[in-house]
Amino acid sequence: MLFKTVNELTILNLPYPRMESKLNSEESHNTTIMEFALVGFSDIPNLQWILFGIFFVIYLIILLGNSIIILITRIDSTLQNPMYFFLGNFSFLEICYVTTTVPRMLRDIWTQKGNISFLACAAQTCFVFIFGGAECLLLTAMAYDRYVAICNPLNYPLVMNHKVCIQLVAGSWISGIPVEIGQMWQIFSLSFCGSNRINNFFCDIPQILKLTCGETLVNQMVVYIFTVLFLMVPFLLIVASYGKIISNILKLSSAKGRAKAFSTCSSHLTVVVLFYGTAAINYLQPKSNKSERLGKLLSLFYTVLTPVMNPVIYTLRNKDVFMALKKLLPNY
Repeated sequence: MLFKTVNELTILNLPYPRMESKLNSEESHNTTIMEFALVGFSDIPNLQWILFGIFFVIYLIILLGNSIIILITRIDSTLQNPMYFFLGNFSFLEICYVTTTVPRMLRDIWTQKGNISFLACAAQTCFVFIFGGAECLLLTAMAYDRYVAICNPLNYPLVMNHKVCIQLVAGSWISGIPVEIGQMWQIFSLSFCGSNRINNFFCDIPQILKLTCGETLVNQMVVYIFTVLFLMVPFLLIVASYGKIISNILKLSSAKGRAKAFSTCSSHLTVVVLFYGTAAINYLQPKSNKSERLGKLLSLFYTVLTPVMNPVIYTLRNKDVFMALKKLLPNY
């Protein structure tokens, strides 16, 4: 006679192996998962050390590049305005955001193990979405700043005063915290059974929901609602802001003025397209059309590649930041 659950074996005082994780769904329908296994890039074993080197260098570039932006926006007198106040905060946010995923990914590649405890997985997911939501809102605040600067320049110092800037940044950081904590509590309170394999390099909600027992339609709808709230609504506000901005730029009589205005906005718009585009495809794509390999690639874009491109975009495409960087590095 075959007993399938630990409880049945315990009642009959039969020995059973200690297991923290149940990998075989056929043998663990009624058991509780205590840890998850992040698949990461283990499906390409021949490239493990190459990938480790690439991601390690990328992480260092993110830390160094964004730290330099934070430094120059703090010490350079020409960058003491709302636009660069937001940029410095955005760079700090990027460092926090990428640190929730890349160090764990590097550790998994190095050890060739992807085990992550239940609580660590929940914490990582929560921080990824808190920082991701803050990034969406901060990008919206930056778009509003550009809108006021270009469409209402005479009132810009009054509208975007230091108090307002602090309120916008604080709101961006804080607004999503209670929402995301509540969402994580709801998801990780579900019953998990069967396979514990997450086909990604970090704990992401779409893959986690696949491991739950029973119907998850309500939870999936909640994910969609919060995605629309923190991703699509800010994106539409940014699009509306830039619609007004472009309309005003085209009305400028000076070609030099138009070029300068476009140059000021193009860096921010590039980051917006990269971040929102990949994140929206990953979270709003119908479940039936989702490819796990594509989802992993898209996750890589908005969690790793966008943060590494942020300092490059803002230093190469922004003349003021580039000049401040040259002053910081006199032998450059």
